[in-house]
Amino acid sequence: MRKDFGVKPWFYPLPVLIIGTYDENGTPNAMNAAWGGLYDENLVELCLGADRKTTQNILAKKAFTISFADASNVAACDYVGIVSGNNTPDKMQKAGFTVEKSKFVDAPVINELPLVLECKFLKIAEEGNIIGEIVNINADERILDEKGNIDITKLRPISYEPVHHGYYVIGEKVGQAFSDGKSLK
Repeated sequence: MRKDFGVKPWFYPLPVLIIGTYDENGTPNAMNAAWGGLYDENLVELCLGADRKTTQNILAKKAFTISFADASNVAACDYVGIVSGNNTPDKMQKAGFTVEKSKFVDAPVINELPLVLECKFLKIAEEGNIIGEIVNINADERILDEKGNIDITKLRPISYEPVHHGYYVIGEKVGQAFSDGKSLK
């Protein structure tokens, strides 16, 4: 038996994305955003309110970073999502985040979060979402495997669960893409 829920904003998994920007004075800001993702092989889409400081910063600087929240930084990542940069200008320090400027775009790289997409702003889509182009992917060596690739079990990214509002770690491998299904041919 199945149960109908109607229309809800439930989608699994929802990555916890930390969007980093600079304001017009060069002050770093970050926000937690669960509604965003890959739009094309080199494009991302973010669903952010027009009144958000992050949105205003993206439009002013034409750049942003997307860091993937991880299990080691749950409290800090949650904090930047519940406190506005409009009211708390020192929220990065309160979160315990330190930054360095991206080498590729005018946006901050959060040192504590080991995987970041450095993006330039392209446009606002018809429905109001922000479209950006990935110009670089930057990873801390501590999350790389022996071949120099990203190891998800070292990254330990978290996902937002929208029904009970929980954060869950992603990382258990249960199959091999483009391979396991061949057994059904």
